[in-house]
Amino acid sequence: MDKIRETGKVTVATEASYPPFEFMQDGKIVGYGKDLLTEVIAALSKKVGKEVTLEQLDLPFQGILPGLTAGQFDFAATSVGINAERAKRYAYTRPMAISVQTVMIRAADVNVLKTPQDLNGKALGTQMASASEPIARGFDAKMKAEGKSGFSELKLMTSYPETYVALANGSIDAVLQSGPALAVLVKARPGVFHLMGPLTDQKSYLAWVTRPADDDLRQFISAVFSDLNKSGKMGELQEKWFGFKMETPDQGYLPEGAL
Repeated sequence: MDKIRETGKVTVATEASYPPFEFMQDGKIVGYGKDLLTEVIAALSKKVGKEVTLEQLDLPFQGILPGLTAGQFDFAATSVGINAERAKRYAYTRPMAISVQTVMIRAADVNVLKTPQDLNGKALGTQMASASEPIARGFDAKMKAEGKSGFSELKLMTSYPETYVALANGSIDAVLQSGPALAVLVKARPGVFHLMGPLTDQKSYLAWVTRPADDDLRQFISAVFSDLNKSGKMGELQEKWFGFKMETPDQGYLPEGAL
């Protein structure tokens, strides 16, 4: 916060290939996360007493958290799933969305792939280094422990849109990703994709991330999110981008041992 106050500038990293959270439209980053970022920057400007200039970098997700640690930007303004491993290394803000790991299949396969158990022997795709990857690996291990063969392949790709293409062309049989994002995609592509449902009953949250040393910045962003939630503005933005509201907590969202 001292640096922002002194320079009047904030540099953030975003993966702009995760609609409707963050994505490119007409050469600009837009989405739910972008609207939240606009609110945060406005609040920062008010806090420091002068207009804060935003520099938003569009980076592959795999480089965002390492880049944050290396000090290449001030915080990650992108949707990062809260899990125990990351929470020991990075400082999560208050959540701004719910993440239920959900399976999407081709609409043509609805009578063949009805439940997660039907994914045994099938190829599953998800994003490399995402919150979905360990969930997929865990389910694969569970199937094998039950004496099944598990996934024929767990295909890890650089971005989620790549998994949609692979699913559509038959390279994989299913995609695992956060449910809210998939729900919007299925609605936009009727007759192409279908939501099977959650892979497990485990519910988690999506948040932004700062360095642990920058707890003042983390607390500030969390306070802005909390205010937006209480005022109803966060719900309005969720309705705008997802078509429904999500209940996100002010506390109790971090796993044991989190920073």
